[in-house]
Amino acid sequence: MTERLTHAGKLWRWTSSSGTGTWHFLTIDGEAGEALSATALMRRLEKSIGGFGSLKVEARIGDSVFKTSLFPSRELGWLLPVKAAVRKAEGVCEGDEVEAVLEV
Repeated sequence: MTERLTHAGKLWRWTSSSGTGTWHFLTIDGEAGEALSATALMRRLEKSIGGFGSLKVEARIGDSVFKTSLFPSRELGWLLPVKAAVRKAEGVCEGDEVEAVLEV
């Protein structure tokens, strides 16, 4: 069963404690985050959830479609990593409002 969700938020950057690595994320919270948590619970019961409680998704930002995993965060909801190639193709950077369509 495929679930389709749309969520918008600000793109933000996480930097490692050593300062050598960075990742860009879109936080998926609110109604979309709650729907993802329900899906994750079902998959845990079915024993079909990924490592670290991740959920595999196909994501679309603008015209860019990519496969990745969402990661749960106790404080934030779910984290969608946004690769450099996608940010470049869509002309988005840290602080920009981004809309993502997710197929879980």
